[in-house]
Amino acid sequence: MKKFLVVIEKTLNNYSAYSPDLPGCVATGETIEETEKNMYEAIDLHIQGMIEDNMTIPESTSIAEYVVVR
Repeated sequence: MKKFLVVIEKTLNNYSAYSPDLPGCVATGETIEETEKNMYEAIDLHIQGMIEDNMTIPESTSIAEYVVVR
């Protein structure tokens, strides 16, 4: 089992998501929940494609932190 950071951002009309550790793997949705579901499916397909192409699945090295600024 692998674990990947997913960043979800609000756009003008919907939400978009990407994983810094999987370049080119993106998804969108009308809600955060839909975007999460679509991104899960996108990651699954992305990894399946990498396996079929005999590519190494990368280890997740990205982290995210909230910083409080006063």
